[in-house]
Amino acid sequence: MILDDLPAWIAPAATMIAAIMTAANLGARVTGWSFVVFTLGSVCWSWVGIASGQTNLLASNGLLTIVNLVGIWRWLGRQRAYEDGGKSAADASRRSAHPTLFAGTQVDGMEVRDCEGNGVGQAVEALISCKDGLLSYIVVRSGGIGGMGEDLRAVPRAHVTFSCDHVTLRWDSTWFASLGTLQDGRWPVIPDVPAPAESDGS
Repeated sequence: MILDDLPAWIAPAATMIAAIMTAANLGARVTGWSFVVFTLGSVCWSWVGIASGQTNLLASNGLLTIVNLVGIWRWLGRQRAYEDGGKSAADASRRSAHPTLFAGTQVDGMEVRDCEGNGVGQAVEALISCKDGLLSYIVVRSGGIGGMGEDLRAVPRAHVTFSCDHVTLRWDSTWFASLGTLQDGRWPVIPDVPAPAESDGS
């Protein structure tokens, strides 16, 4: 019967969809819902295990169901609350007389533009000084496809300004391109930054 075969179709489809949602890394809510879909998949795989007498399939997906429920609690519960808290503070700061805020976790994925408004890449990390708690530099990725062949560059705090949804370089894309690329796993304590040309920036 079709209904008897339905879990066998839902299980792989749900697993693939959930994997894509998780890999996309689109925020706590999307990741949380991916674990909901993962749970649907693991429950269906367990059903298939029962129906086919595959106890190993039932046991492994029974455990995965528990893991997925923990994922739901973490991403739709705790992480979602953190994300919403940071967003609410940032939104409130835009309407107040206080300095505008943005959540530190939002640095990852922020668009980076040059002084002329042209996009040059995305921020992937912010390095903070332990001594004074001040931002030392950000790491910007550019080029490549899906993380393959991309270049990473370190831009000191003095050379950027922050907005609520993007980072702006004080100089143009030529200056950015002149920055040395970082080696995997070997980021500097203090970035080596060339002096901007007099015609750069404003």
